[in-house]
Amino acid sequence: MHIDFMTGAARWDDAADLARRLEGAGFSGLLFTETSQVPWMQIAAAAMAAPELTFTTGIAVAFPRSPMVSAAVAYELADNTNGRFRLGLGSQVRAHIERRYSSEFDQPAARLRDYVLAVKASWRAFNRQERLAHDGDFYAMSLLPRDWSPTPHEHPMKVDISAVGPLMTRVAGEVADGVHVHPLHSIPYIENRLLPDLAIGAERTSRNVDDIDLIIPVFACPGDTPEERAPYEARAKRQIAFYGSTPNYAFQFEDLGYEGVTGRIRAKMKAGELDTLGDEITDEMLNQYGLSTSWDDLADSLIDRYRGTASRVVMYLGTDQIRSDDAQLGKWSEIARAVRAA
Repeated sequence: MHIDFMTGAARWDDAADLARRLEGAGFSGLLFTETSQVPWMQIAAAAMAAPELTFTTGIAVAFPRSPMVSAAVAYELADNTNGRFRLGLGSQVRAHIERRYSSEFDQPAARLRDYVLAVKASWRAFNRQERLAHDGDFYAMSLLPRDWSPTPHEHPMKVDISAVGPLMTRVAGEVADGVHVHPLHSIPYIENRLLPDLAIGAERTSRNVDDIDLIIPVFACPGDTPEERAPYEARAKRQIAFYGSTPNYAFQFEDLGYEGVTGRIRAKMKAGELDTLGDEITDEMLNQYGLSTSWDDLADSLIDRYRGTASRVVMYLGTDQIRSDDAQLGKWSEIARAVRAA
């Protein structure tokens, strides 16, 4: 099981410094989100600073970009990292796609399925394995003159997608190399919802579900005292509440018997009580959707919960601490080496 760290918008030199520190600490890779900044240039800077890490987008927003554009950027990154790059794609939500990106969101699961197939067709054409000829329900591509085609390389290419509900999870099973599990998850959700739907999708295209990687972000809250864990826990609870405010994710609470949580969170948001959203998440809930433990117990907790299920666990919290605190970095390093050794 690999262990990565998650990061977001940053200057290129800061991304390079973070990657260098993580590589030295024994981490496997670095996952880049896409919110206020595109990930590609940060990844290039980080890869030059830390040539042993694996880099992932978790996720890059698909629909505002042509599949050819995503395929070309990913192909270049895979070449220059010697295959240590995974393209993670996601649909985002309708409001962002239509009102921020001015793009189409209709039938997102079917659209993303076609998108992934178009990306893979582009990669095969780049490698001169076949002529570009993708004709799907949403994307059609048939022109790739030699002068506009990248220089072929033989590095592995993988495309993963984010999925929560059954439709998108089955799409992941059909066409993706991996699935980015939502940060708001519990083990019962993975076992009772995600894995069965992933298997249904895999069966549709005669794939082995065991060949599909699960990339799982974790709200890990380490500390040897309640005071040390408190900042991690407060941020985790607020983030769980933020994600849980989405009506489509209410089942994550309801499946475990936490009735009405999404409604209470949404009521606070409407009242402008954003600073107290995390108060709706109890300590019991935190340990369903995250891990709050001592430093010594964190590695074992990650291994016990995710070994045999996750290909990569991604630490959602702690980036700011390891950028500036060598003592924290040393503690995280022990976690990383223990997880990888297991």
